[in-house]
Amino acid sequence: MEFVLSCLVGIFFTAAIYLMLSRHSVRIMLGIAILSNAVNLLIFTAGRVSGFVPPIIPKSMDTLPSGTANPLPQALILTAIVIAFSFFAFLLVLTYRAYQDLNTDDTDDMRAAEPKDQPMPPLGY
Repeated sequence: MEFVLSCLVGIFFTAAIYLMLSRHSVRIMLGIAILSNAVNLLIFTAGRVSGFVPPIIPKSMDTLPSGTANPLPQALILTAIVIAFSFFAFLLVLTYRAYQDLNTDDTDDMRAAEPKDQPMPPLGY
C-alpha cells in the first residue's frame, strides 16, 4: 500500500509542477492546490500507513501499545488542510480580482508595471 501511495505522491508532484509552470493564473492556482494535497499525502505516507490500532492509551498502560497509528502526522495533516484551504481561497479571490481588473488570466499580459513598449533597463553598470 505504501508503494502505491508513494507513486501517487510522485504523480501529484509532477502534475502540480507542470501546472505551476503555466502562464495562466488559474492553472497556477490549481497547481498550488494539488501541491498542497501532494505534501499532505507525503506526510501521511511517511507516518506509517499500517497502524491498525487507534492511538488511544488504555487505562492499564502508560504508553501506546505497539502497532498503533502515529497521531503526529495526522495532526500535522489536519492543520495543513486548514492552512491550504485558506490559502486556496485567498488565491481564488486574487485570481478573480486580477481577471476582473485586467480582463486576462495570462501572466504575460498582466504587465501593468512593465509595459511591453518600454525599452529594457540597463543590463550592466
